[in-house]
Amino acid sequence: MNPKMLFKLVIDLTMTILMLIEMAYYITGNTVHEFLGVSVLVLFIVHNFLNRRWFSTILKGKYNLRRILQIVLNLLFLAAMAVMMICGILMSSELFSFIPVNDDMIFRQIHVQTAYWGFIIMALHVGFSWGMIINSVRRMTGITGTSRIRTIGLRVLAMLIVFYGVYASFEREIGTKLTIYNPFGTWVNDDSAIKFIIDHFSIMGIYICGTHYALKFVQKQDKGELKNTDIGSKMRIN
Repeated sequence: MNPKMLFKLVIDLTMTILMLIEMAYYITGNTVHEFLGVSVLVLFIVHNFLNRRWFSTILKGKYNLRRILQIVLNLLFLAAMAVMMICGILMSSELFSFIPVNDDMIFRQIHVQTAYWGFIIMALHVGFSWGMIINSVRRMTGITGTSRIRTIGLRVLAMLIVFYGVYASFEREIGTKLTIYNPFGTWVNDDSAIKFIIDHFSIMGIYICGTHYALKFVQKQDKGELKNTDIGSKMRIN
C-alpha cells in the first residue's frame, strides 16, 4: 500500500477512535476529555491538510448524485467539528480556563449537540469510503479472491450490528440528543466502558452500512441507465 495512503488511514482511524472515546465524558472525566479533545483537533487539522486538494476540486468536474452528497456531507462534517471545537475551547475549565466566559451553558449545549451530529455525520462519512477501506484491508492482508461463505458471514454480522445499533440508539436516546430540546439526554447509569464502545460502534454501524449499500444501489442504477443509453445509441446507429 502507498505509505501516504496508509498514513491517512491511520490518522482517520485514530481520530475516529478518539472521537468515540470523547463521547464517553461521564466515564473518562473532564481532564481526559479536554486532552483528547485537543488531540482530535490536531488530527482533524492534519486530516484536512492531507486532503487539502479536495477543497480545490469542489467547483471542478462533473457532478453526479454521489459527488453532490459527498460534498454536502464533508462540508457539514467540517462545520459540525469546527463549531464543536470552538465551543469546547470556550467552555474549557482546565486547558483553556484563561479564556473568560461568563455563562458557558449555551456553549455546553451547542458543544454536546454538535458532537452527536458530528458523530452521525462521521459514520456517514466512513460509509462513503467503506469500499475503499475494504479494498485497502484486502491488500494489506493479501486477500485477493472472493468467498461466498465469507461474504455471507460478513453480511450476517452487519445485520446483527445494525439491529443492535437500532436498539442502542433508543436506549441511549440518540434522537433526543440530536434535538435542541434536550441534547444532554439520559445517561445509562449501569454503563461500562465496554458496553459504551459496543453500543456506539453499533450505532455507527447503522449509518456506515446504510450509506455503503445505498451507494451500491445508486451505482447499479447509474450503470443500468448508462447501459440502456449505449444500447439505444447502437440501435439508432444500426
